[in-house]
Amino acid sequence: MTTSNELRLLPWSGPGDKPCYLSTDDPDGYMSRLADDIEAIQLDTASALLEEASATLDDQGTSPGEMRCLANELTGALRDVYRVATSRGHLRPTSDPRGSAY
Repeated sequence: MTTSNELRLLPWSGPGDKPCYLSTDDPDGYMSRLADDIEAIQLDTASALLEEASATLDDQGTSPGEMRCLANELTGALRDVYRVATSRGHLRPTSDPRGSAY
């Protein structure tokens, strides 16, 4: 996934929510495979949450507390998917999306 002298953004954060990077020439090494497995789990979780969100939004009986809980779960999943996309696209984010007012 990474070329020589290139760091791979890992799908988890370090202390203080700082990004973690992997430097390796072995895409089949233990840490690379672990990162691939965690990315797959994160993407599967996001997919399942998307289905849950659709059903929840269609349910007129959904309470505000349930909506807040779902919004929190979706926020975490979106953060994970954004990190995977950044890693796979070898992009450097221009700004921290958590700091925006959107």
